[in-house]
Amino acid sequence: MIEIKNLHVNVEDKEILKGINLSIKPGELHAIMGRNGSGKSTLSNVISGRDGYTVTKGSITWEGENLLKMDPEDRACAGIFMSFQYPVVIPGVNNMYFLKTALNAQRKARGDEELDSMDFLALIKTKVNEVKLEESFLHRAVNEGFSGGEKKRNEILQMITLEPKLAILDETDSGLDIDALKIVAEGVNNYRSPHRGFLVITHYQRILNYLAADQIHVMIDGKIVKSGGKDLASKLEAEGYAWLEKPIAAD
Repeated sequence: MIEIKNLHVNVEDKEILKGINLSIKPGELHAIMGRNGSGKSTLSNVISGRDGYTVTKGSITWEGENLLKMDPEDRACAGIFMSFQYPVVIPGVNNMYFLKTALNAQRKARGDEELDSMDFLALIKTKVNEVKLEESFLHRAVNEGFSGGEKKRNEILQMITLEPKLAILDETDSGLDIDALKIVAEGVNNYRSPHRGFLVITHYQRILNYLAADQIHVMIDGKIVKSGGKDLASKLEAEGYAWLEKPIAAD
């Protein structure tokens, strides 16, 4: 599905990613853990095509194509979705219009017939119930006045409506109470399939208690230094990251 090889990325002439290798196959859920500043969000932003990141070496291949040559909107239409750590507020644009426009843009890119208002309304009503949001949220501006938990559930609503091939969840669990965390995790679990992959970026083990990750990777200083299963996440929660850092040579 997606294969990242020896990826090096600069931000404002400072190297942030220093040789990332990562491969996610259809049906897999991978998690990346690490401290603030380790490069986790930089990786997700590069995959989604956000401006301000310069790839100096390496490659990202998406279903056999060079992802780095694709515009951000083409990546979205190709099935890449990103849930942001800090969801964007879009005043004046209601959720219903935003989701309908996004979904029909993807359908058009795939050569599918666009949904009319009635068909979309029938679809979105079922999706709203799945993330336990009231239908009134559809008529509010995107994320405007939403609580932290509502913003994250709204992003999961976007995900299950667009049904991407690869969903990148960048610290979606940040700031969530336990009920909202379970709803977010349930949204992910319900949409796992042999044809869809997930990349979950997080600081903490707690969301991984509700998600069956196929691989957990630890990023330190722009590199993946360790990969493993759920036991790795438990050890990180108990011991932190210091045991994975290279020892500092004595003077």
